[in-house]
Amino acid sequence: MPNAHPLQPRLTRQTRTPRQLKALEKERAEWLTRLDTGGLFHRIFDYIPGVNFFAKDQLGRTMFASSGILQRYQMQDEKEMLGLTDFDINPHRMAENYVRDDQRLLDGKVKHIERLELWFDRQGLPDWFVVTKLPLLDTRQRPIGIMGVLRRAAEHEMKLPLMQTVSSAVDAIRNDYAQNVSLKDVAESCGLTLRNLQRRFHTAFGISPQEFLIKTRVLAAMRLLNETRLGAAEIASKTGFVDASSFAEQFKRRTGATPTEYRAKQAV
Repeated sequence: MPNAHPLQPRLTRQTRTPRQLKALEKERAEWLTRLDTGGLFHRIFDYIPGVNFFAKDQLGRTMFASSGILQRYQMQDEKEMLGLTDFDINPHRMAENYVRDDQRLLDGKVKHIERLELWFDRQGLPDWFVVTKLPLLDTRQRPIGIMGVLRRAAEHEMKLPLMQTVSSAVDAIRNDYAQNVSLKDVAESCGLTLRNLQRRFHTAFGISPQEFLIKTRVLAAMRLLNETRLGAAEIASKTGFVDASSFAEQFKRRTGATPTEYRAKQAV
């Protein structure tokens, strides 16, 4: 088409004086005071596929969480997450890593953090995500919390040498957690000794491969408790636990409730 022109942004810009800009900043600040805190910008993340938002205060308590975050922890309403810390909802060693990063931001040691972390997908299984965090500042520019976004890791981000090895082990455990998994065999399949695999797991995200395996089984059991009426013995068999007794013990140790108590709570 001879008369067609590609769409281009306008290159001419209005020139504003410092006084005009200062007045606009004042108007923006006043506009922000009129916003309903329950309807702030974090709500948009409920409609952006693959990207999730969270915000915590300086004590590490969750203040906001988008729907994707809630789904990862089997929660229906944001109020369920309100006030919970990383230690309330994650394995202890994983929570320690998250909190350590948060403290560096709160102390002003770094301006932002972006790294690969192990989180949980919508099915409740561990997977790799890129987490980006920034400090939340008050009107005097003092850190009063942390905000962050979470997205699934792209393929090229999984090609880092450390991640390649640990990712292979993660995939093996995720695929075979319902079976009698030998972590020694998993390590050998990755070209490592068990000791080296354990060391790399701790370096990557602060938990052992054994804890990762048990957590994966517990999460799978949580899903079955939510979605089926199977008994404890059947769930234990389907998720790789030795028996119902071992299942109940490991489940309560990591969730704070017995399988029966957990199922009853979800039914309310």
